[in-house]
Amino acid sequence: MIKTIGLNMLHGAFSLFVICSSIWLCMALWIQEPVSWLWSRILIGAWAAFALSILGIYASRHFFSRKKDIIIYILGFLCSLFWYFGLPAKQDREWAPEVSRMLHYEQRGDIITLHNIRNFDWHADGTYTKRWETRQFDLNQITGVNIITSYWMGPKIAHTLVSFDFAHSRPLTFSIEIRKEKNEEFSAIGGFFRKYELSLVAADEKDIVYTRSNVRGEQVYFFPVNMPPSERKELFKEYLHKADDLAAHPKWYNTLTSNCTTLVFDMVQAVSPQKLPMDYRLFASGYLPNYLYDLHAISQQWNMQAWYQRAHINPRVSGFKQISSADFSRLARKGLPAPGQ
Repeated sequence: MIKTIGLNMLHGAFSLFVICSSIWLCMALWIQEPVSWLWSRILIGAWAAFALSILGIYASRHFFSRKKDIIIYILGFLCSLFWYFGLPAKQDREWAPEVSRMLHYEQRGDIITLHNIRNFDWHADGTYTKRWETRQFDLNQITGVNIITSYWMGPKIAHTLVSFDFAHSRPLTFSIEIRKEKNEEFSAIGGFFRKYELSLVAADEKDIVYTRSNVRGEQVYFFPVNMPPSERKELFKEYLHKADDLAAHPKWYNTLTSNCTTLVFDMVQAVSPQKLPMDYRLFASGYLPNYLYDLHAISQQWNMQAWYQRAHINPRVSGFKQISSADFSRLARKGLPAPGQ
């Protein structure tokens, strides 16, 4: 009897594996379309029929033997995995203008010259005037680091940006984003299936934050972060290393594991002397400020309810259709404490 129960559990586990793996593969084929639209759909139908036949044979009878049925399915699924994980990330696609250029730099000691900083003028209808700039920064003049969270689909999910303040230069914001092709739209589901390459954008705050708060109507929150000067400097360098890495080795964006929040966490981990705890709020990125508050990385002078009220920049900037970069950055910080040490 025990042997029978064990076999039934094994049969049930294999059936569940067939169902889950087949759903995953059909989704991957749907998103990737490895051949034409029609033939990709035919492939999906063929695999679904194959999986259903395996389930039917496995549940009621066997074509060869149960072991061979399992081997047939696993070999077929392994072939699909070789295809999927062999998909190469590329840099030579026809990119959307806002991610068409890659960040690169020169470094002399602590003086960094950054090329391809984005400073577009975004208009109310979503169009923009393109402008790419070269700027120079002294890493010894970093005066603060800020986490910016932008919400567009409820409180659980937010896009995370990191902005650096400088004593004698305008703030600079880094954003880990998908690298969209021309006329391509973002899909959270597509982000699970290697639809988009990964992009590192360095931009003026007026560009990359304004377009979210004033053009797209996202709800944007600005949180100064407590970070010692040495860690601020090292975090900036981590972004430079990320730019080098992406230039040499294109990578895929992943909605769950390689996104705007998890990669920032990895970089902070690299510069922090103490290991930061893993937490579900790193994946439910809308709650990242709460995670930082619990770590005392955000000032404790207010509770989180008060922080969200004060950090919300939309009421301060939404009335402006035309605003200078300096005024936008000043209003975003109005009423907030300076980043602590």
